[in-house]
Amino acid sequence: MAKARLTRTLRVDALARVEGEGALYVRIQNNQVVDVRLRIYEPPRFFEAFLRGRSFLEAPDLTARICGICPVAYQMSASTAMENACGVEVTGPLRLLRRLLYCGEWIESHALHVFMLHAPDFLGYQSALEMARDYPDWVQKGLQLKKVGNELMRLIGGREIHPINVRVGGFYRVPSREELLALRKPLLWAREAAYDTVRWVASFDFPDFEQDYEFVALRREDEYAILDGRLVSNRGLDIPIAAFNDHFEEEHVPHSNALHAHIRGRGAYLVGPLARFNLNFDQLSPLAQQAAQEVGLRPGCRNPFQSIIARAVEILYACDEALRLIEAYVPPERPFIDVQPRAATGHGCTEAPRGILYHRYVISDEGTILEAQIVPPTSQNQRRIEEDLRQVVSRWLTLTNDELQWRCEQAIRNYDPCISCATHFLKLHVERS
Repeated sequence: MAKARLTRTLRVDALARVEGEGALYVRIQNNQVVDVRLRIYEPPRFFEAFLRGRSFLEAPDLTARICGICPVAYQMSASTAMENACGVEVTGPLRLLRRLLYCGEWIESHALHVFMLHAPDFLGYQSALEMARDYPDWVQKGLQLKKVGNELMRLIGGREIHPINVRVGGFYRVPSREELLALRKPLLWAREAAYDTVRWVASFDFPDFEQDYEFVALRREDEYAILDGRLVSNRGLDIPIAAFNDHFEEEHVPHSNALHAHIRGRGAYLVGPLARFNLNFDQLSPLAQQAAQEVGLRPGCRNPFQSIIARAVEILYACDEALRLIEAYVPPERPFIDVQPRAATGHGCTEAPRGILYHRYVISDEGTILEAQIVPPTSQNQRRIEEDLRQVVSRWLTLTNDELQWRCEQAIRNYDPCISCATHFLKLHVERS
């Protein structure tokens, strides 16, 4: 076992190939972790400022450009916020289609993370390309699962990246029942593949590491919440979406251009698949519950490294739910409902693959956006990631620098942050004194 040094500084200057730019800095003195910083130094993108002065109808298309992996989440949060401001609610087949579109995004995003970004950590590879040499069937299965999710997004959203068919009040065009039924066969294959994936990732070697998290997610009594619901936590939080700013607060920290969110008076919290699984297990489909129980994943899981199992369970759920929605689909008479603007404030919050995504807009009588607030899941998890890293470094102080770097990268990727693409290609600099 390597002898612990008195002082070590681990500095990762650039996390390349990411949805965003960031770095990692850890300083250890006298075997104590004295500083941990996940630095997000990507230049500000000013989307909230860009939205001011634009029509309320433009928000779904503009905000979709924030992310190429989960644009549907931005479109859905923006649309529901505008509809909330205007006093209308999208129901029936149009709401079903939104949920179906979101299932496509969950499948493609979760498959990308599970197979291409996170699985290599557990199997000892630097990348999915290296992993493909020994696990070609699994890599191919991951790509095929992602393709099924993309097909759903393409049919309903118009294209898989930055969909163009979503609008406030519904869609510009809705698919026919025959078009959706054509996806039934690939979804049946995907559901079987997802079940196999749950078993596969559950066989990985997971570090013995648990934390006392406050999990936060949307919650509905009648379905696994994706599009709406109340914000709940395992520590008694139970509020309407409109009360988000009364309980959650964002703050600037010197080392990051991303805002850090926390719960007022309580601190860091965790959003995403593990939070949803723990808070809404009873709302998963029977098949998804069966798969989780078969591999020993049960509500109350506090090991962040097992989040990869929760993601696999959600892939299975999204395939199962998509098949149910397609069977129930009856095309609406019109692809959208009319939404007339009024001077008001609207709130929207949906479950992006990485966790809750909150939007708040103030609009004028004419529908001009006067104020915009967007709180993405990665900024909500950032403080929690740093707290995990502090515990990870403390737990594995005696590891070599390379081993410790590997463990830190894996801990970051547990959250599937938008910087996760790069963390397989970290360049670590070590300063010792």
